[in-house]
Amino acid sequence: MDVDMHRTHTIMADLYGALPRQGPGSADCTRRAFSMLGSLPERPLVLDVGCGTGAQTLELARLTDGYIVALDVFDWALNRLSEQIVERGLAGRVSTTKQSMMEMDFEAETFDLIWSEGALYIMGFENALKTCRPLLKPGGFLAASELCWFRDDPPGEAREFFKTGYPDMKSVADNVRLITGSGYELFGHFHLPDRAWWDDYYTPMRQTLPALRQKYKGSPDAIAMFDDCDLEMAIHTKYAAWYGYEFFVCRRPATMGA
Repeated sequence: MDVDMHRTHTIMADLYGALPRQGPGSADCTRRAFSMLGSLPERPLVLDVGCGTGAQTLELARLTDGYIVALDVFDWALNRLSEQIVERGLAGRVSTTKQSMMEMDFEAETFDLIWSEGALYIMGFENALKTCRPLLKPGGFLAASELCWFRDDPPGEAREFFKTGYPDMKSVADNVRLITGSGYELFGHFHLPDRAWWDDYYTPMRQTLPALRQKYKGSPDAIAMFDDCDLEMAIHTKYAAWYGYEFFVCRRPATMGA
């Protein structure tokens, strides 16, 4: 890793590693999505893609007696999750793997459930659907939250912001069509409530930023990252009615050849 990349990861660890979650979500939303799944094996094999520090990973460990593989690219996130795995006595049921979601090397038809909260946008939702499907056993489930437009008339400021942040963001209806067109059966979907953005993500981020600005006051790249966070929070405060995360729960059909 070059010096600049190492520094960026250090800043990210200080910023995001201190937060309960690295993106919008909540234990309630994880539980609600899990409740929408159909029948799982008694001890399912689960892949958590883009696990971060593992808030939802640990919740899944409470919801199922299965084995969970938690995947991320950041050492700081995986190290923190690994500490919690040991502290909670879950070493026999949860493991971490450092992999890019775009280069996953699992064998086909490995998992009963693939889970991802706020992460699949990294590879694009359509590409993620195509990538995850062959990794699922026939009848296996995919549950993922995806950033969506909730209305078809977003204000120019919001649309301009996401031209940089997520230019491929689609409406809920468009993503429903992507899911069914990618060979999944859609079991259901729901909006994440606005508190899922604030309680464990934006509010602790806002509390953390002043000290980080002081720590990195001589670092233009760090200050630029913090400015981006402030802008993101401001955009969401103004335009939360127009966009947010939708949690989709779907299944690879169980029929032969599916």
